[in-house]
Amino acid sequence: MLTFEQKLDIISSYPELVRKDVSLGRINFQFEDSLYDKKNVVFHLHRNGNGYIYAGLVDGAPVDDKGFLNLRDLSEDEIRSWIEKSIASLSVREEEPVVPSKRSRKRAKKEQTWTNAEGQKLLVKYEDELWYVYSGLSLESAFETVEEAEQYLAEEGFSPPAG
Repeated sequence: MLTFEQKLDIISSYPELVRKDVSLGRINFQFEDSLYDKKNVVFHLHRNGNGYIYAGLVDGAPVDDKGFLNLRDLSEDEIRSWIEKSIASLSVREEEPVVPSKRSRKRAKKEQTWTNAEGQKLLVKYEDELWYVYSGLSLESAFETVEEAEQYLAEEGFSPPAG
C-alpha cells in the first residue's frame, strides 16, 4: 500500500485539481472546470491512507452508492488511471443541465444550523448562488447545490435542525 505522502504526491501532480483542506485533517481535490455540480475528484484523503476517487460517471467503475471508489489499496497506476477517468467524465456533458428542484428553490433563502453528537455546530447559508458551510466565522466549504451541502454535512456526522 502506498503511503499518504505518496498518494498526496500523485494526486498533487495533476495541475487541473485544486487542493481543499477539510475537517479532521482530510483533503479534497476538486476539478474546478467540472461541467457537473460534482467537483470533488478525490474526496477525504486521510493521513491513514484512506480516501475516495469519484467515478460515478465512469462506466463499469466499482463505486459505492455515492459514486466513489476507495483508493486505500490502489497502486500508483490505478490511482492515476481513475483520476484521469474521473476528470474526463466530468469534462463531458451529454445531457441538459438539471433544473433546480422545487425543494432547492424553496430552501434557497434559508439558513440552517446543523449539529453533531458532540454539540458542534455548522451554519449552512445560501448566498451568491452557492451554499456555504461555516464553522463560526470560518468558511468550511462551499457547494453549488443544497443536496451537495447536505450530503457533505451528513457524511461529517452532522444532523439538520428538527422541523
